Amino acid sequence: MTKEIWFDMDGTIANLYAVENWLADLRAENVRPYAEALPMLNFSLFARLLNRLQADGWKIGIISWTAKNGSEAYNLAVEMAKRAWLAKHLPSVEWDEIKVVRYGTNKKEACGGGILFDDEEGNRNTWGQGAYAPQDIVEILKGLRG
Repeated sequence: MTKEIWFDMDGTIANLYAVENWLADLRAENVRPYAEALPMLNFSLFARLLNRLQADGWKIGIISWTAKNGSEAYNLAVEMAKRAWLAKHLPSVEWDEIKVVRYGTNKKEACGGGILFDDEEGNRNTWGQGAYAPQDIVEILKGLRG
């Protein structure tokens, strides 16, 4: 397996769906929910695990979609909001790659392989072996340390 770990953001590490009126805001092309979403796990522990895995030779990245039916301008604003969110909540993590791609993009084709953490079952099924639900993040990352 390729020594790459990819994380979805919305519903995986960022609690976008708990932000009040998130869907109405996305439909109105407002980036507020992306900026206000809270972390979904202990980010102090998460950052330490990611930094240790990088030291062990793992590449870590973000693979996240823009909003469904977003305009080009909104998609760019979404990408900027997501990058700002990562910098705010995980400042000690130096991502090897951050890919914010159009909604519906096949994440396996966009990334090539490795491990994927994603809340959407369809993305995990398309990815195949090495795709996991968000609740497994810490346990699996700890298991990769060796």
